[in-house]
Amino acid sequence: MGGKETFQKLTEIFYREVAKDPDFRAMYPEEDLGPAQMRLQLFLEQYWGGPTTYGERRGHPRLRMRHHPFPVNSENRDKWLRFMRTALDELALPQLQDATLWDYFERAAHSLQNTPDN
Repeated sequence: MGGKETFQKLTEIFYREVAKDPDFRAMYPEEDLGPAQMRLQLFLEQYWGGPTTYGERRGHPRLRMRHHPFPVNSENRDKWLRFMRTALDELALPQLQDATLWDYFERAAHSLQNTPDN
């Protein structure tokens, strides 16, 4: 999928977009988005066959459990996807890589929705 450099750039762009949206940004408890960026980068690297640093530092990903405290309704899910789409578009990966990552991100985002829409 491009390795560390790809996932580093992807997460930099993604969190740049997160920082622009005050409502979405409020879900991130840390003042600095850097730690969240690093966690996502390490997770993606491991998920796509890279080093197991994420697991060594944080254990099993348990994505649903880790996202449980945050209201992931369809609006937040769609914002997350929009920010990730921006990141993928800026990376301009080869078509197969882009499509594969996008498919994963869509499925993951939908699986993490944990709050009904009002």
